[in-house]
Amino acid sequence: MSNILVAGGAGYIGSHTCLDLFSKGHTPVVYDNLSNGHAEFVKWGPLEVGDIRDRSRLDQVLAKYRPQAIIHFAAAIEVAESVQDPAAYYDNNVGGTITLLRAAQAAGINKIVFSSTCATYGIPQSIPMDEAHAQAPINPYGRSKLIVEQILKDLDRHQGFRSFVLRYFNAAGADPEGRIGEWHSPETHAIPIALDAALGRRPHFQVLGTDYDTRDGSCVRDFVHVLDLADAHTRAVEHLLDNGTSHALNLGTGNGTTVKELVDTIRRVVGKSFEVKYGPRREGDSPALVADNGLARRTIGWSPRHDLSAIIDTAWNWHANYLPG
Repeated sequence: MSNILVAGGAGYIGSHTCLDLFSKGHTPVVYDNLSNGHAEFVKWGPLEVGDIRDRSRLDQVLAKYRPQAIIHFAAAIEVAESVQDPAAYYDNNVGGTITLLRAAQAAGINKIVFSSTCATYGIPQSIPMDEAHAQAPINPYGRSKLIVEQILKDLDRHQGFRSFVLRYFNAAGADPEGRIGEWHSPETHAIPIALDAALGRRPHFQVLGTDYDTRDGSCVRDFVHVLDLADAHTRAVEHLLDNGTSHALNLGTGNGTTVKELVDTIRRVVGKSFEVKYGPRREGDSPALVADNGLARRTIGWSPRHDLSAIIDTAWNWHANYLPG
């Protein structure tokens, strides 16, 4: 059984990854400042409260648990917020990651799985997007993640610090047993906002942008179940523990869904209607983001197991029955 430090492990994807790690024999040690995460989500290993920019705290935790590898989720993630305050995103996502990496090196750790994003690609030049697609992010969030990817390449090239970069598309869904799920405040993601509208917690759902060059004018997104993402993170860390080489992989289903199609699917799966309004585009959004996941399948044997209906069904179960309110 390996101790794995999970920075940001009290958050949405991080907590589901802790569940997956534990189910496969590892001990996830959660390191989280709880600015966006929830202590209630730390159920499968110890919680150490701390910020990735706090070197002395990191040194304490790494010395205490001596993890064999790190999975790094600790980041600010909202595109619109990054446009409003770019410096904050670079401070946390880049500066904090550098501090985490230096602490890891000092502790003799040379393996990290990094939570990256399809936002590093920017405007798609082809759909679906594979890992050879040009990386030209159009918002500070995506640029902050790309900078970290480049740092990790240099550490691998010059110091043998191995990394597994996972660029995932739109995470959604929840643990089917309702133990954890998506819980953001404020919520900015499409599926939980639409489910709140279906539950009467919001007056309506708003489609942001109707004039994109897509089949119905709304954005196209590739929704991937959070448990599938968790499985990929465990596979990636086990690859590194087995002395595997560094990689950067896309995680998505390969199926694009427009926002209007998403609304129709939610109405069908949950059996409820809700009001939909239409608004202007949101700054920093790409018109379409769909993954080519072939390299992930070939490299770590990963493929998504949940379709969009299953994603919505598990999210509905969480939001209707378990989400703290």
